[in-house]
Amino acid sequence: MKYLAPLAFAGILAAGPAAADLTDLSAAERDAFRAEVRAYLLENPEVLMEAIGVLEQRQAAAEGERDAMALAANADAIFNSAFDWVGGNPDGDVVLVEFMDYRCSFCRRAHPEVEDLIALDGNIRYVVKEFPILGEQSVLASRFAIATRIVHGDDAYGAMNDALMVMRGDVTEASLMATANELGLDPGPIMEAMDDPLVAQTISYNRDLATRLSISGTPSFVFGDQLVRGYVPLDGMLQIIEAVRSETN
Repeated sequence: MKYLAPLAFAGILAAGPAAADLTDLSAAERDAFRAEVRAYLLENPEVLMEAIGVLEQRQAAAEGERDAMALAANADAIFNSAFDWVGGNPDGDVVLVEFMDYRCSFCRRAHPEVEDLIALDGNIRYVVKEFPILGEQSVLASRFAIATRIVHGDDAYGAMNDALMVMRGDVTEASLMATANELGLDPGPIMEAMDDPLVAQTISYNRDLATRLSISGTPSFVFGDQLVRGYVPLDGMLQIIEAVRSETN
């Protein structure tokens, strides 16, 4: 009789909410039932861990389904936006999209590993989405980078993106102009272009897209049809790319 109540409890849960109404029991019966369940769980805590594991698996599966639907619904904005700079192999068979912030420590950590990934693989189309979320300095850096692309083109943007990722100290107009000078770029026209409506439109567009994808932090990546939130080391990225290719081949 010792495990009758817990087994009955498990049966009720398996049968669903409609069967989980204990109001038909008397107050004494309910108290006894609850006490027996509590005693069972205290003696067998691994049951709770197992249940939590099942719940986490179901939540992960549901999140994956939501992500897949969101990626499919926003595919053009993710992969083909004219607002974004494209690096790597423009004709690569796998597209890697990164939502990044120049002031994000994990973005800085990921940056050289993304570069290594692109160099090692040679067949990855890399899309950068300016997504400044860490305050005014982040926005200032992003505006300057976008303005650099408007004034000096894609190659200059790539160089500026690299430089801003390793910049030390505060982001100010003076430090940004100094960075441009170090890259051999005229900073004056870049400063003027920061007020170009295209700059604000780029940031707004990416923020709206991030909201639709439930992205709230950086870095966040889209590997083909997989959305990954947070930093991923090089080995992890290589594994994901391999999995993406195996699914499409």
